[in-house]
Amino acid sequence: MKLEKSAHLSVAPMMDWTDRNCRVFHRVLSHHTLLYTEMVTAPALVRGGARHLIAFNAVEHPVAVQLGGSDPVELRAATTMCVDEGYDEVNLNVGCPSDRVQSGAFGAILMKSPDVVAACVTEMQEAAGDIPVTVKCRIGVDDQEAHEVLPAFIATMRAAGISRMQIHARKAWLDGLSPKENRDIPPLDYDLVHAMKAQFPDMHLSINGGIATMAHVHEHLGAMDGVMVGRAAYHTPYDILGDADAQVFGADRAPLSREDVVLAMEDHIGRHIAAGGKLTQVTRHMLGLFAGQRGARRWKRMLSERGHHEGANFDLVREALPSNEG
Repeated sequence: MKLEKSAHLSVAPMMDWTDRNCRVFHRVLSHHTLLYTEMVTAPALVRGGARHLIAFNAVEHPVAVQLGGSDPVELRAATTMCVDEGYDEVNLNVGCPSDRVQSGAFGAILMKSPDVVAACVTEMQEAAGDIPVTVKCRIGVDDQEAHEVLPAFIATMRAAGISRMQIHARKAWLDGLSPKENRDIPPLDYDLVHAMKAQFPDMHLSINGGIATMAHVHEHLGAMDGVMVGRAAYHTPYDILGDADAQVFGADRAPLSREDVVLAMEDHIGRHIAAGGKLTQVTRHMLGLFAGQRGARRWKRMLSERGHHEGANFDLVREALPSNEG
């Protein structure tokens, strides 16, 4: 399947959440949804030698890596590393509002410096070769006029050779709001993002922000090329990804039951523990699998309270299944 089609539905890069174990779990749920890594900073890779941060399992394909940075030369080197690792896409973060990102002069603050972003993606594309480079941005930051800034920013990216972008339909308020508040308080402007698709019909544009159900996904796909889902895909993964292959991608694949999804994770959990990992490093991403179902509270409680115990393994996961509730 072409990456553009996989990008009809994607799971957003989320710090501390979309790690390797999370992505393997999401891949069990959906074979076709495009998955993204947590943001990895270019300095960590190039100066810090933290190549382990971009290691991934081949079963995760199609999978994209998201980079953070603002130095074109450094981002070029980081992109080379990611392409060598085998990623299907390299994405540049121009949307994260965290204090750490601001102090590094990258993330959402780069919305104020489109020429810097253009220089960065030019270097990244040269390093990536045939691997697509994409940009994830906000509709603007602070007191910028989003209806003026966003189309100008997209036009700059297109002129720099970018053909695919993901747009979070909120501003980032870097002055006065915390990163957590920036996920909820700035109002969503879906109409503006939809208008960008009409204004740039030659570009592949995905919408992100506040999309909580599969019904919402279908609504946005009527206007956009793709939909990127964040917290809902994490907290209620089955509702978003369980039948996505059929509903979004038209695949002739019946969804696994929630219990079969758990059983499909047994081998990965076993390998993870055998390599020295802890059970909770995997199961913390699975706590929302039974959201809204009978036995969901017991499932979460057992894995949360006992998953960190010495020797905890898949036996506990099997015991926690709602079907085993007395």
